[in-house]
Amino acid sequence: MAKSLQEQLLEAGAVDKNRALKIKKQKHKQGKQRARGAGDDDVVKQSAREAQAAKAAKDRALSRERQAAAQQRAIAAQVRQLIETNAIDREAGDVTYNFPDAGIVKKILITPDQQQHLAVGRIAIARLDTAYVLIPARIADKIAERDAASIVVHNTATDTDPVEDDEYADYQIPDDLTW
Repeated sequence: MAKSLQEQLLEAGAVDKNRALKIKKQKHKQGKQRARGAGDDDVVKQSAREAQAAKAAKDRALSRERQAAAQQRAIAAQVRQLIETNAIDREAGDVTYNFPDAGIVKKILITPDQQQHLAVGRIAIARLDTAYVLIPARIADKIAERDAASIVVHNTATDTDPVEDDEYADYQIPDDLTW
């Protein structure tokens, strides 16, 4: 019968019995690990890569949300600053000006001169929190670019030439008419 290499080395005295037994156990463990671990190692690495990719995607989405929220806050701050720095004083107002806001008719007191400017579109009304503020039309245009909901009234200048066939051309509408 053929003897194994281990038995031959033991007989020759090249290794002792304990050392041969230790090497045999170690080879046995390595064989089992290779057989078991070859598939498991790839699965573990793949799941780790998938988890890392999912975390990166979640982090990117969260970053985009934070960036969008910061941008909204910056725009709101710009609008607020534009309204506050360009507000027109209406303390001496004695004329009631009615205007619609979200389907509800609101009233503010303004001067007759401010009423004329509102009618022709030189000034506009903007909402600042719960108050209404008069601002120049050019500032209202800048605000409308950022947040159109902040501008409540912004009339545009209309063609003041009467229509040739207008039956009521002789009857002018009074400027001080309030409704």
